[in-house]
Amino acid sequence: MSYVARKGPQVVSALGRWAYNLSGFNQYGLHRDDCLYEDDEVKEAIRRLPEKLKDERNYRITRALHLSLTKTILPKEQWTKYEEDTKYLEPYLEEVKRENEEQAKWEANK
Repeated sequence: MSYVARKGPQVVSALGRWAYNLSGFNQYGLHRDDCLYEDDEVKEAIRRLPEKLKDERNYRITRALHLSLTKTILPKEQWTKYEEDTKYLEPYLEEVKRENEEQAKWEANK
């Protein structure tokens, strides 16, 4: 199965851009999917990522931790932009959720 990550928001709005920039994770070069709470479904989706995407994610998180420890942020040119934030984990997470729903239905019908 081929996965295509969605780039940017589905609807671009001034309020969405404002909230995105206010969150602050973009100042560390993180993507939205880097900041998800790692419950069982997210952990499984991360496990399914191709190695290249996992390495990129780990690099961004490590860099963000280093920046946080040194109490600095990236130069503004290197911030993750609202329109360019790739939802790289979304297709894998949706697949895991579908599988969990299917398994729950299967268990309920036994």
